[in-house]
Amino acid sequence: MTREALLWETDGERVHCLLCPNDCRIAVGGRGTCGVRENRDGRLVALTYCLVSSVAVDPIEKKPVFHYRPGTLVFSIGSVGCSMRCGHCQNWQISRAAPADGGLEELAPSAVPELAIRHACAGIAFTYNEPVIWAEYVVDVARAAKQAGLYTVMVTNGYITAAGLDLLGPLIDVWRVDVKGFDDATYRSLCHVRSVAPVLEMAVRARERWGMHVEVVTNIIPTVNDSDETLRGIAGWIASELGVDTPWHVTRFFPYLDLAHLPATPVATLEHAREIGLSAGLRHVFPGNVALAGAEDTRCPGCGAVVIARRGYTIDRRDLRAGSCGHCGAPLGITDDGEPL
Repeated sequence: MTREALLWETDGERVHCLLCPNDCRIAVGGRGTCGVRENRDGRLVALTYCLVSSVAVDPIEKKPVFHYRPGTLVFSIGSVGCSMRCGHCQNWQISRAAPADGGLEELAPSAVPELAIRHACAGIAFTYNEPVIWAEYVVDVARAAKQAGLYTVMVTNGYITAAGLDLLGPLIDVWRVDVKGFDDATYRSLCHVRSVAPVLEMAVRARERWGMHVEVVTNIIPTVNDSDETLRGIAGWIASELGVDTPWHVTRFFPYLDLAHLPATPVATLEHAREIGLSAGLRHVFPGNVALAGAEDTRCPGCGAVVIARRGYTIDRRDLRAGSCGHCGAPLGITDDGEPL
């Protein structure tokens, strides 16, 4: 199903897509870098509107999002295409797919909240492939979600323009963003885009202008983004620009796709990254994709009490009062409406 896209302008016989910093100027019959936005007779068309590749019911912790409505289920949907071409992409079968490859089902925006509620979900997550390039559908689904009382999550590479973010801003509650490095060279080699700057700038804008809850993930890849300089840079940026209560998930890389020749991330590297984050002032740094007892628990930085005890994606115990520590009352920056477990 197609629909005329949002955020574009004419550029002679080309159309200029204004949604992401790839800044595509697309000739008639051509498509942007994402593969799902096409110049059709001088109009920009969104090829994947209503077309879904993946649907699942997940714990919000699986996104991973730890400090927004912990313990709730989220209805997760994705399509095909991406604005980046990361060498370690775990979902490359859909991120590098084209609409014509098949395997897509049509799902009307109004049907998504109905399905979410039927499956006891408190929110909807746009995930699996890059949801920014699906903006028209995201807007319509998120609007329906809000009317139904559901929260909304973008699981994103963060590569979006200010105009694109402002289109989504009133409708999105959580910006779960990947920060894959801290310099342009890494983003050029790993992600095949020009710069990390838009990712960082728009994460700050999501929080400051639109009041979104922001959590950051860095998949730590040996020899690519595991240097102390890189990790200190990311940690320091989170602390100074997003706030010390912002969760930072430092996750383990496994050999895959274009980077299958690299080793898995040593567990010691994740532990070291966590120490770097804590030294930078961050209060919540979570190693991921690895079993480390207690490492994914949320602790109160004031009294040290475990306020959320996790086992995988399961919450075993929760001691929160309106997002604050249930033991000493310290605010933790957690959005939560649940009762202590």
